Amino acid sequence: MAQRPLRPCRHAGCAALTREGWCDKHRPTHQRRSSAAWHAWYNLPIWTDRLRPDQLLREPFCRECAAEGKRTKATVVDHIQPHRGEWSRFVDVSNLQSLCKFHHDRKTALEQARDRREVRAF
Repeated sequence: MAQRPLRPCRHAGCAALTREGWCDKHRPTHQRRSSAAWHAWYNLPIWTDRLRPDQLLREPFCRECAAEGKRTKATVVDHIQPHRGEWSRFVDVSNLQSLCKFHHDRKTALEQARDRREVRAF
């Protein structure tokens, strides 16, 4: 596979060249925990041009549907373990799975409900 061209870092005013969108100095880190900060990661070239399409090529059918004996085209790339703003977990290929929208939405709803219960427990 050909390497992506070098481009300036996405950080305003930084001229460092990178293939991943951000230079090492400005790459988002696990310290950016608010959902607004990491939600933008899904628009970065590393996700839109590499991680998401590569995962759908590797696994074109929904993993959950396959477990139920069905063959449904996957449309969503899901993080098996939620990254919760942790960059290394966000880009970890072994933490990705292909799902249909139904199974992704159901999994996300269950995770969010569990997170709300954990917050209330404190």
